[in-house]
Amino acid sequence: MDPEVDSEELDHQEPELVQDDAQPMEGVTIEEEVVGQAPDPLKGEYTWELRDFSQQPLKTFSEVFDAGGFPWQLLCFPKGNKPGQLSLFLAVPENEDQPMGWQRSASFKLTVLSAHGREHDVSKDATHTFLGTENDWGFNTFMLLNDLVDPSRGLLVDDTLRIKVEVEVRVPEDFSYDSRKETGYVGLKNQGATCYMNSLLQTLYNINQFRKAVYHMPTSEDDDPAKSMPLALQSVFYKLQFTDGPVSTKDLTRSFGWDTSDAFQQHDVQELNRILCDRLEEKMKSTRVEGTISKLFEGHTLNYIDCINVDYKSSRRESFMDLQLDVKGCKTILDSFDRYCEVETLEGDNQYLAEGHGLQDARKGVLFDGFPPVLQLQLKRFEYDFMKDSMVKINDRYEFGEELDLDVGDRKYLAASAARGVRNKYKLLAVLVHSGGVHGGHYYAYIRPDGARWLKFDDERVEAAEADRAVRGNWGGEDDRGAPGGGAPGLRFTRFANAYMLVYVRESEWGSVMCGVERRDISQHVCARLQAEQDEKERRRKEKAEAHLYTLVRVSTDADMASQIGRERWFDLVDHEGVATFKLSKRAPFSTLRAEAARALGVPPAAQRFWRWAARQNGTYRPSLPLEPESDEVPISSLRDGRRDLRPGTMSTLNLYLETAPDGGGGVGGAAGGVGAGADGAAPDGGSPGAQDGAGDASKATNTPSTSPAATPRPRGANDILLFFKQFLPDPEEPALRYAGSLQVHRHSRIGELAPALRALGGLAPDAALEVYEEVKFEPSVMVEALRPALTAAAAQLENGDVLVFQAAAASLQAPPDCPREHLSAPAYMSHVRNRVRVAFRPLESPGEEGLLLDLRKDMGYEEVSGALAARLGLDHPLRLALTGQNPYSALPRPAPLKYAPGATLEEMLRAGQYGAAAGSTLYYEVIDLPLPEYEKLVTFKVSFHNAKAEEVSAHSVRLPRDARVSQLLEELRAQLPAGAGVGDAPLRLMEVYQWRVWQLFDPDQAVGSMSGDALWHLRAEVVPPDQRGAGGEEGLHVHCLQVTEEAHNRAFAFSDPFIMRVREGETVGELRRRVQVALGVGDEEFAGWRALLCPPLSAPEPLEDEEVVTARLARADLERLYGHHDRACIGWEHENRNPRKTHAHLNRNAAWYGQERQLKIKA
Repeated sequence: MDPEVDSEELDHQEPELVQDDAQPMEGVTIEEEVVGQAPDPLKGEYTWELRDFSQQPLKTFSEVFDAGGFPWQLLCFPKGNKPGQLSLFLAVPENEDQPMGWQRSASFKLTVLSAHGREHDVSKDATHTFLGTENDWGFNTFMLLNDLVDPSRGLLVDDTLRIKVEVEVRVPEDFSYDSRKETGYVGLKNQGATCYMNSLLQTLYNINQFRKAVYHMPTSEDDDPAKSMPLALQSVFYKLQFTDGPVSTKDLTRSFGWDTSDAFQQHDVQELNRILCDRLEEKMKSTRVEGTISKLFEGHTLNYIDCINVDYKSSRRESFMDLQLDVKGCKTILDSFDRYCEVETLEGDNQYLAEGHGLQDARKGVLFDGFPPVLQLQLKRFEYDFMKDSMVKINDRYEFGEELDLDVGDRKYLAASAARGVRNKYKLLAVLVHSGGVHGGHYYAYIRPDGARWLKFDDERVEAAEADRAVRGNWGGEDDRGAPGGGAPGLRFTRFANAYMLVYVRESEWGSVMCGVERRDISQHVCARLQAEQDEKERRRKEKAEAHLYTLVRVSTDADMASQIGRERWFDLVDHEGVATFKLSKRAPFSTLRAEAARALGVPPAAQRFWRWAARQNGTYRPSLPLEPESDEVPISSLRDGRRDLRPGTMSTLNLYLETAPDGGGGVGGAAGGVGAGADGAAPDGGSPGAQDGAGDASKATNTPSTSPAATPRPRGANDILLFFKQFLPDPEEPALRYAGSLQVHRHSRIGELAPALRALGGLAPDAALEVYEEVKFEPSVMVEALRPALTAAAAQLENGDVLVFQAAAASLQAPPDCPREHLSAPAYMSHVRNRVRVAFRPLESPGEEGLLLDLRKDMGYEEVSGALAARLGLDHPLRLALTGQNPYSALPRPAPLKYAPGATLEEMLRAGQYGAAAGSTLYYEVIDLPLPEYEKLVTFKVSFHNAKAEEVSAHSVRLPRDARVSQLLEELRAQLPAGAGVGDAPLRLMEVYQWRVWQLFDPDQAVGSMSGDALWHLRAEVVPPDQRGAGGEEGLHVHCLQVTEEAHNRAFAFSDPFIMRVREGETVGELRRRVQVALGVGDEEFAGWRALLCPPLSAPEPLEDEEVVTARLARADLERLYGHHDRACIGWEHENRNPRKTHAHLNRNAAWYGQERQLKIKA
């Protein structure tokens, strides 16, 4: 819509004024041509002479005219939709054949022409997308009626109004945000979880000297981008620089050696940066850009140790490509540099052994011997928390600025050997942001390529950003803007989106680092290759824009059917993607198609008969009716095959079957052979009620339709139907199916009367016995029905396009007794073909391997599938395998294996799970030591055994039936314990530990099947302490104890193995303390520093004094309940964590499905 047009005057017609007396008026369509220039097919204009204007009804239409390849009408309200106004609209004519969901976009200009010249014309223009619910657009207040009738304006002459419209159809495209137009930059497509890579690539691309070096890497025009990393990276950078839309990185990741699963695995951006630069540096060796990576990113540190009391100093110079800076405990970036260069004093037990001086007090530290032109700073937002036994993200506020001066404090970060003439003042180029937590999130980047304007690069979208949003907005910490929506003022929320990597460029070298990069910097063959890609993309765009002007006519012949059936197609007749195709203007006459078919297929127009195809309700697609236009001059657009185009930019298609005259004027070569009576009940002229051709090479005749000008298709009678024939060739070794030809058959002919013609089509002996079947359908299952010889075509309900399959009678064949039925019978063979599938079986522990390929059938049962694989693997039992399906989106194994189901088919197995809509052809296998039905009755637990001091001794795998009890599990475990465990016949108990707390203690009588093995955390078994044994022990009072350390915010974190103590009535904390010391075997000096805390489940810990009674501070329910899970208060014993370590925290979890990352690799 033109911004100058008032929104109130530009609108569709008012519905209350629609009248039935509207009449179309004549006009003139003008095709605008420029001498020496072809007219634009997307433009057109029309002039409407509206005579007797004063006598017109309230609403009147022009005639339908064509512009830009579409029909249009002008709509006029002579009295106006608003009083005193002329209203004009452009409309799409109503058409019942209009497809559902149609839309059409156009810019148009409406002009009332003046007799006094162009300067007196009145014009208005607009742009609109026309829809079924909004099929007209224009102006309610085009102009005042008083101005229209003013003689001095020359607009209304002799009561005639001349209205001109100029239309330009707009290209159907995505009218969403255009990054190139708005910012000058484009984004990168996300392949699934490649946002981390996209943010890094955009940053490296905008380091211009780096980009230029990549362009200068030698590549060959014969290289494949999917196999050459330099060429793939050149391609990505070229497209980022010169194309208009988001760029794909698929070739680049393929060149890394990644597969689909890698695209769904998020990695660390710093790790990718290091590996990518290492690989590029290797590729740059012995080239003109060798050393570029080091020149840009390499700096040096000086590690030193300086003795305090003797004259001894040791130093070591090291290089770095990026720096890792602490975030936790540092408020600003300079605080991190202070910590990086912090001096450590080596004294006492930590003295330094100086050569020739023995142990000495010394100072140890790091200084910088030189910073690089491009300084990459990795902020340590992720770290391992020993108390939580997991990785955590540090979202603390961390300040950095658009400038960074590392010469502060009289160059305190620099060694004396650092170059004095280099000014280490930097300018911020990029901020790479991580939004989310430790288990996942999203990466994007803020970059200012010109050093002034910040841009946000978020996968495909690039947009302008304010400096405060790019810098201060990514400091992290808490958001002080309050709750979303303005509610709950004063609340503060943690910012989970914060800077993860910073890229600074030295101010004095900004000009050289951010140098200009021109097309001449790119190898000619790279430009040519990529320009060809762009040209092809532009060609497709133009083709899409003009698609509505053309019809794609796909003409299939008997030769196409003969070449496809039995090789790449077994059902229906032809794949229309592989037949002769003609792109014709919708305005072109039908004679154009005849001429094109004659030229391309060698079939003269007189020998052609075209048939329409029709989709049937049973899912088949067959020739249905002969196409007999009134004349050869009717336009192609008038021919429809019943299907409608739903999307703009889609070319309509018309599928036709070309029936040609047979060789010699009759026979099987085309479709002109005939069987049975003609239209009047007699045989066709010169023929007999049998085949129109004798024996011969049927396949040759079918593939070589006659091109004789005298040959014409056989006349069709009113009762003739066109049938197509396939021949099944039974064979004990290699059965086959072939296309035999087509025949015109009288609908009252009997199936048995077809026999002579079918023998001729199949090259069979004159007395060969035949079996004839109808191919009814093939989805969802094959239906091939036998036809009795006495049955007539009409009684068999045969119609145009039906397919019959014939073969030599199975009874007449000499075949071994064990010959498979599908080798002898057409229905069995076609069912076999429909169900066969090649399946890849890959080992579950190595899902990236090629695996084994087996040719199977979709209708095979679970046992047959497993048995076929077991035989290939040489297993002694067909069911000693567990099979797992594939996630079609990540190309990885699904989380759970397939359950044993004897009635399940292979097709169902390939579709199993929540992704059932997408069937694949890959299964994963795991060899097991029992047949699967028995294996599934068992459940496996991984249990760690702890001694009396709550220390882990060993880990074991215990497998037993699902209906077994926990007591049986413990006895199975006892049998696996080493002799030195000293357990004997002492009772055992089983508990689940989560985050160093006892989550639950299992009742010995509980069934193990209810424990959900895969959902458990850490299972721990131990000997029941003597004071907790027996009925009295179990019925007594118990308290869960933790080993904790206190952190900031008065929070206690458990860090070591928990344990359970029995508590006596009235027992004090001091008395319990002494028993805990004995139980854990802790020495007096160490235990003196242990402090007792009450640790409620959801609140801060409280100190406990030795005089307090334990039972008085804990709820009775917490003390009495022994088995099951209960959110109970615990007693925490606070002490120093001197041995931080990880245990089997996820012992029963499948790590592949709970966040375990695959190692990031880029092949050399």
